[in-house]
Amino acid sequence: MHKIHHQIRKGILGLVDFFYPVFRRFMPLQTYRYAACGGGNTVLNIFIFFFAHNFILQNKVVELGFIAVSSHIAAFIIAFCITFPIGFYLSMYVVFQGSFLRRRTQFVRYFMVAMACIGLNYFFLKLFVDVFGLYPTPSMILNTAIVVIFSYLSQKYFSFRTQKVNVPIQVEAPSELRA
Repeated sequence: MHKIHHQIRKGILGLVDFFYPVFRRFMPLQTYRYAACGGGNTVLNIFIFFFAHNFILQNKVVELGFIAVSSHIAAFIIAFCITFPIGFYLSMYVVFQGSFLRRRTQFVRYFMVAMACIGLNYFFLKLFVDVFGLYPTPSMILNTAIVVIFSYLSQKYFSFRTQKVNVPIQVEAPSELRA
């Protein structure tokens, strides 16, 4: 299994890094890998959503007995369940290599950021379309730009940190010892 993992990782890195010379002038390698992996995973997510919504669920409400779920929400959940672990794998082994955090910690933090991104997507779409009256497509583009920046910074500095943050602690002597 370990050997298969290394072959998969090596193949993905080879494919992604093959195109990096074109983008070298515009962004550092890590940012490029994040854009390539995240972009690929986003395309996969949209494809799975489309396929699940139109062919598996056939645009019908999903009855679970205790709740009815619309087909687009069910398709979103199906796509998320598939692309979430793929995104985590790509982030951990391709984009943000060398994190000192334990995998469980990385996974929980990655999940927290993913949930925050879902919340931000909802919030900004409601804000731009319902409050500001912008058209949905430009709103989604602006929303995506904001959420991608948030996600990248959160994953880099929170989920997959590569350095410990050393905060100097200043200890004051008790008042009776100060003269």
